[in-house]
Amino acid sequence: MSANQEVRIHDVWNSNVEEEFAKMRTLIDDYPFVAMDTEFPGVVATPLGTFKSKEDFNYQQVSCNVNMLKLIQVGFALVDEKGDLPPTGDVWQFNFHFSLSDDMYSQESVEMLRAAGIDFTRLQNEGISMDIFGELLTTSGLIVDDRITWLTFSSGYDFGYLLKSITLGELPKEESQFFQFHRALFPRCYDIKLMLRMPGSFNTKLKGGLQEVADQLDVKRHGMRHQAGSDALLTAKTFFKIKQQFFNDNWDKVSRLVQGHLFGLGSSLSLSQSAHKLDELDKEKEAVAVN
Repeated sequence: MSANQEVRIHDVWNSNVEEEFAKMRTLIDDYPFVAMDTEFPGVVATPLGTFKSKEDFNYQQVSCNVNMLKLIQVGFALVDEKGDLPPTGDVWQFNFHFSLSDDMYSQESVEMLRAAGIDFTRLQNEGISMDIFGELLTTSGLIVDDRITWLTFSSGYDFGYLLKSITLGELPKEESQFFQFHRALFPRCYDIKLMLRMPGSFNTKLKGGLQEVADQLDVKRHGMRHQAGSDALLTAKTFFKIKQQFFNDNWDKVSRLVQGHLFGLGSSLSLSQSAHKLDELDKEKEAVAVN
């Protein structure tokens, strides 16, 4: 994305949600990379019991919180294979119905979002209902299509809330069933947090949240931190910077390793160990070939 491209973050409310989805539908053929971020009211519950693995605990925590809480914002940035926005610079930020008097939330998270400019009074009065958003997302052309590539950062909660908006039900109790739904609805996706654990970027010691990683890569933000539209665009820019800077020569191999995995869930925490073993084997083969 060129540094001087105009960026227009559209706030989407109940009154213009159909119109803005229609705009996105006209763009997805030429801009099939969808960077996504969500804002939600924190984490309020921790699961109890015995868990098969760290990832199993993580999924149970995601599912119980997503099932209890409501989404506040979703941001979508549609870009092309070079990471460029449409000429109009459009980015979308969907604002959902949320009531501080009726809905559950973490006080700390709400205060952080309020400081970032989230208007909770307007959310209560003009926010999008989840069933309308889910219906429009289902017919948008963004899901169930392997020509669309989703770009995310540590996205267990993000995809959990999107899945809930589509099914209008609770997340599955079993993580394996969650991934069946996820693979069907979002067949191509990359999680930046996992990319950072792959050989090539791992030794750079890039760490922290999205903003910290972007700062280390000198990727500039448009808009306010902790607003979903701005975070979605920063996700897109950071993905393409990492891909170009660390994986320009071996993206085909790395993409096969991380495609479809979500950081912290499934087998993602052992994935980087497997990747490093493959990298060591490749180096051994190269050394043998030279000798």
